[in-house]
Order: sequence, then C-alpha cells, then structure tokens
Amino acid sequence: MGKVLITGASGFVGRHLLRALVAQGADVRAVLRPNAVEKVQTVAAIEVVESPSPFSESETWWADALSGIDTIVHLAWYAEPGKYLTAPENLDCLTGTLTMAKAAATVSVRRFVGVGTCFEYDVSFGKLSIETPLKPLTPYAAAKAAAFIALSQWLPAQSVEFAWCRLFYLYGEGEDERRFVPYLRKSLEAGQRADLTEGRQVRDFMDVRDAAARICEVTFGKATGAINVCSGVPVTVRELAERIADQYGRRDLLNFGARPDNLVDPPFVLGVP
Repeated sequence: MGKVLITGASGFVGRHLLRALVAQGADVRAVLRPNAVEKVQTVAAIEVVESPSPFSESETWWADALSGIDTIVHLAWYAEPGKYLTAPENLDCLTGTLTMAKAAATVSVRRFVGVGTCFEYDVSFGKLSIETPLKPLTPYAAAKAAAFIALSQWLPAQSVEFAWCRLFYLYGEGEDERRFVPYLRKSLEAGQRADLTEGRQVRDFMDVRDAAARICEVTFGKATGAINVCSGVPVTVRELAERIADQYGRRDLLNFGARPDNLVDPPFVLGVP
C-alpha cells in the first residue's frame, strides 16, 4: 500500500474518508488550509502540507507536495451551501485541479481518484448510469464534468490510472446545518414544526459513511473511469423525513406542503451502482 495524498480531508465527505483510509492502514498526507489542520488532526495523526489557497498553487508547488505519493484522492472543491452551484470559484477549482494533475504525471503518481457529482449527468433521464449522457446545468456541475472529461483522456495517456467517483445525495455526521437533514433534526429535537415541500421528489440517498467507504474501496482498487457512489434505492423526500421523524416519535411536526416545490428541481434522480 503506497502513500496516499488527500485533499478536502476537513470537509463533510473528507473527514469520513480520512477515517476509512487510516483504518485500512494507509500512510496519509493531507493538503490543508491552515485553519483546517486542527480539525483533521483530531481525526487522525497524519502528515500535513499547508496551503492558504491550494487551487492557486503552481505546478512546481504541487510536484513538491506530491513527492513520494502513490495515489491521490481529490475531494477538495468550493462547496458553500447556497452559493457553490453558481460560484465563480468553480473555475478556480477546475484550473487548480488540472494543475495538480499535471504535477501528478510529472512525479509519476500511479493513481488519481477524483470526486464528481451526479449532476454532471442529464438528469432528465431519471435513472442515471455511467452510460447516461452528460448535461451539466450549473457552473458547479459543468466544472466537475470538464475536469472528468479532461483527466479521463489525459491522465491515462501519461500512465496514471484515473477513477472518478460521482456522488449522489449524501447525509450524515458533519453535514452543514443549512442542509435538509440537519434542519429537520434540529427542528424535531427542539419540538418545533418543520416546514417542508410536499416531498414527492424521488432521490438516491446515502449515508456519508457508506459513501466514504466506497471511495476508500476505489482508492485501493483497480476500477477506472466513472463510478457512481450511490445506493440504487429510490426514496422520496417525504419517506426520508418520516423515517427521521420516527426516531423522535414526532411525525406530527412534519408540515408537508408549507414550502413551494422548486420548479427546477428534478422529480426523479436515482443512481445505478
């Protein structure tokens, strides 16, 4: 098992993936912003390379950071809820990712595992397999898709294995409180009404720990190309809300229909593992 470099280790998915990698006995180096180092070191004692702006670093900087690395797992990306879908930072993340990949080839990294999104696909298909055409509809999804297209062609030509893990709808420990599940839990714990849409949307939900375990498998495996990290199980938003409410015995606090449906929200998104 060669040395693994991870980006985004302090993030929602990254913290769980870091635990999974360490549990597998991996020798891990993390690229982190200075304000994130302490958060990660509470998870595991690992080697750290600090950068105030990893996506702005040069190819030479990355070549140094990648010295001795066998496998990259690249999770870092701009992901602030409410902003990330259309943020200009997506272009910075794209160009920074390509710079890192060039450096990886220069220093002979063996394997590169990137993390994408189900929204790279044409979601009008509903049931999404790795054969589904790509049709990103936001700058975030488009930047992810652009990274996938470029790296899937370029890295193998440089003798670097390339895998791309597309995430679907994740929830779980460490999730930003502005997202659906944390909002629901906070309301239920406080005995307050949770205002929701009708909840008819069908989604492919997955616990972040399970997603991290799957990415860990890909990291140490041989699979290449696009990989859906998903459950393959269709669940409506209403069903998920009711399951969570049942943990508190408070279905009566679910106020379905209090919020209007998002007219641009796809009605059905299901992954094919």
